[in-house]
Amino acid sequence: MSTAQKQPQDTPPSSADVRICPECHAGHYHLQYLTYFTWLNEELVTVPNFPAWVCDVCGRREYDPRAVSWLNTLLSPHAGKRSTSRRRPRPRPRPMDRPQP
Repeated sequence: MSTAQKQPQDTPPSSADVRICPECHAGHYHLQYLTYFTWLNEELVTVPNFPAWVCDVCGRREYDPRAVSWLNTLLSPHAGKRSTSRRRPRPRPRPMDRPQP
């Protein structure tokens, strides 16, 4: 088995974990680690060992939403840059607004 298709540890899924495929209505989704491909501007980006749910009958893939969100954050053009939000300076109290001792 190649490193791009590593199988997760064999743990029997509970009945709550089993998802029926909405495409073929016969297969069940199983977690696999595949190579994910996406375009970033005009460059093809490949990510090995990316988690995906794959139907055991028709092969439909659904990529893990948390992993996709994390990857989008990493590939963002603003990743690693400091935010340039400007804070408004606090207004200084005027002399007449100060309490008298």
